[in-house]
Parts: sequence; C-alpha cells; structure tokens
Amino acid sequence: MTRVFFTTDVHGSDRCFRKFLNASKVYKADSLILGGDITGKVLVPIVARPDGKYDLSFFGKQTTIGGDKLQETRKAIQDAGQYSFVASKSELAEIEADKSKEQKVFSDAMVSVLRSWVDLAQERLRGTGVKCYISPGNDDKFEIDAALADSGQFINPENKVVELDGGYEMITLGYANPTPWKSPREVSEEKLGEMIETLASQVKRPETAVYNLHVPPIDTELDKAPAVSPEFNYVKEGLGIKFIHAGSSAVRKSIERHAPMLGLHGHIHESKGFARIGRTLCLNPGSEYADGILRGALVNLNDGKVHDFLLTSG
Repeated sequence: MTRVFFTTDVHGSDRCFRKFLNASKVYKADSLILGGDITGKVLVPIVARPDGKYDLSFFGKQTTIGGDKLQETRKAIQDAGQYSFVASKSELAEIEADKSKEQKVFSDAMVSVLRSWVDLAQERLRGTGVKCYISPGNDDKFEIDAALADSGQFINPENKVVELDGGYEMITLGYANPTPWKSPREVSEEKLGEMIETLASQVKRPETAVYNLHVPPIDTELDKAPAVSPEFNYVKEGLGIKFIHAGSSAVRKSIERHAPMLGLHGHIHESKGFARIGRTLCLNPGSEYADGILRGALVNLNDGKVHDFLLTSG
C-alpha cells in the first residue's frame, strides 16, 4: 500500500504549510504533494513610527501595535498567506512611487518564505523516507523557481515525470488555461494540451499513472467557479452568484485519451470534491488557506489501483 497526501492552493499560508508537513505523521503518508499556487497575493507594509509603534492595515482594518507585538503580528500575517515588510514612512513612499522597487520587495518576500519552507521540509522529513513534492501553479511568478531546486527529500516535479513510492509515475504541470486575471503561467488550451501530451508520452505505464495537473478537467464537479465581470465583480444570478465551469478542456481530453489511474487538481477553491472520467478518479480538495484550514486528499494506492481515498480538513 502506498499512501499519498495531496493539497494545493495554500497561497503563502505558513500555517497551512506546517500542517502539510505534519500530514506525514498524522496520516502516515509515504509522499506529500503540494500541487501549485503556493505563493501569496498580498504584501502588507508595516510603517515604523518615531515613537516605537507600528501602523498597518490587515484585512482592511487599520491597526497600531507596539514593538512587543511586531513579530506576533507578522506571523499572523504570514499564517493568513500574506507577506509583510517594515519601513519608515519615507521609505514606504519611495517604494510605492517606484513599481519596480515594489515588485522586488514582493518577490524577495515570496522567495524568502519559500526558501524557509524548503529548509523546514528538509529538517522535518530528514531520515523519514517521506518525499515532499512541491510545484508552482498558474498564480506563481517565475522568480520563485530558483527556490524550488531539488534537494534531499524535497522535489520540484514541475514539467517532469517522477516516480512515487510503489512505482507509480506522476506527471506535474502547474500551467492553466486563460483566466480573467491573466496570471503568470497561463497558456491557450491548445498549448496546454501540447504540454500535457509531451509529459504523457513519457509515461511507461499510463494505466497506473498519477496526473498532478493544477487545473481540473472541464464540466465536472471540480471546476465550478463564480463568474466574474470584466470589472472583476461577481456576476449575479437570481438572488445568488452565477457559477460557471472554468476547468480545462485540454486536461479533460488528455485524461479521456490516456485514462490514468488518478488525477490531482486544484485551482478552483470552491469546488472541493471528486469526479470520475472513465476509469480515472479526479480529486480537488478545495482551499480555505486564508482561515489557516488545510484541505487535502488522502489516497491509498494498491496493486496499481486507487484502493480508497478521503478528503480531509483540519
């Protein structure tokens, strides 16, 4: 029996990442897989005042803290999947006036956190035999890739075929079909299909393969997302919000063509669940990273088949 724990879309949440590493002990998993969108989207400036206090806005609330609360506050920010930096009022004005400086502060914060995560994974998993697979998703900037170099128990499986315990081949791709947000790793459905096929053609045993594809297949229970207007507002339908299928036709076609054993997906936080496409079991654990809740999928593989699975939350 090979036991895999899969999660995705932690978006920079330090609390979720630490829970992810603990899953190896809690669930006795042989492999840990974090499947894309690993970085946060928000940078919080913390303004140092002459009186030793600090001003910041966190989740839309303007707050002043004492110096004794600085580290505690920065940890809370990071647990929520956001980054922070400390600057004087004049330094902040200089950064905000220069977009290149602002982007560098943001990128440096992302890379720093990711490097700390890789180091923590090495420390926690050393000597356990548990391998940790972490790859970028469509929201993740290319600047982070250097921080995800393979080392020891840590593996970046992006755009590769790797072998999990038990001899199960896994292909991984974090790219997405086009979205309204024009994220860094988006390509056309045609290009996405070509990228998947390049990986799929290298798999020796497709019937026992795992497809770790960040975007879920279209027209399933795994890809229902709120519709947004060109102004990025939710589209209303009746008294509620309109939902659409936002998954990928290329991902679905590839699964239908090759019929792998298992599909691991994310991308659409609201669509926790499972679906079957032919013989392939597809999973999306969903995401509640902002609340520090880790959603995951625990999958037992045995004799070339999915023996059973459980969607987890904690």
